Amino acid sequence: MAIKGFGEIAEKLRRSTVMVQPGERGNGSGVIWQSDGLIVTNAHVVRGSGARVQLWDGREFEAAVIARDPRLDLAALRIPAGELPAAEPADSSQLRPGELAIAIGNPLGFVGALTTGVVHAVGPLRGAGSPPWVQASVRLAPGNSGGPLADARGRVIGINTMVASRLALAIPSNTVSQFLFAGARDAWLGVSLHPVTVPRPKGRQFGLLIIEMEPGSPAALASLMPGDILLGTQEGELHSVHDLAHALAEGSPRLLRLEFLRGDYERLRRVTVQLGSRAAGKNAVAA
Repeated sequence: MAIKGFGEIAEKLRRSTVMVQPGERGNGSGVIWQSDGLIVTNAHVVRGSGARVQLWDGREFEAAVIARDPRLDLAALRIPAGELPAAEPADSSQLRPGELAIAIGNPLGFVGALTTGVVHAVGPLRGAGSPPWVQASVRLAPGNSGGPLADARGRVIGINTMVASRLALAIPSNTVSQFLFAGARDAWLGVSLHPVTVPRPKGRQFGLLIIEMEPGSPAALASLMPGDILLGTQEGELHSVHDLAHALAEGSPRLLRLEFLRGDYERLRRVTVQLGSRAAGKNAVAA
């Protein structure tokens, strides 16, 4: 079935899609969410404090990561540019199975590649965690991550993230809006983490290894360092990344007590981190 104005819809969506290059190798995609330079992508696309962003017109900018939530797999970037062709988000709660879905991205180096399919469902998927997903029969490949999944009118209904059970999974647009406007910055710690297990006196224990840290972040201001291994919070031991995300999202005042290891697997250290904005003062010291 032909869609009236489909070419114009696809072109507009392409112009709102960017290429995100986190390092020398690999690339992902992103969506211009606001015309003032706010871009949304996946947290697994940008694991550090910045990335290089290429617009549809060929311009390139250094982007700063201003918010990141590994639990949701979302990241917000900011580039020094204005009057950009921002995408129009849709209300993902109104999606129904059978609707047309359009995916734009940069798979395998093909800039602005388009693929279409239909929405199969909106909700949790067994084996892919408890959060809701927009599940669609569009073909994704490496490089599509972080790009838009849109409806027949070109409105963004989700952020393409992964493939499971032969379906593309996208983070619903309503979840993206909540991430951007309902406290994502307050939960910002400013680190990239990798799950590990470490030998402890009572046996092996789960931990989160700090592999990278943004200068001036709450973690850096608290004197944490790359190589430190986070073991727990005031709520108890960490058993997954989700436990840390849960701790970051709660608490008043915005103070978080962390337990960690540094070099010595037997000596447990503690530090209090002041969460919140980048302007927070240095008022905590690792113990």
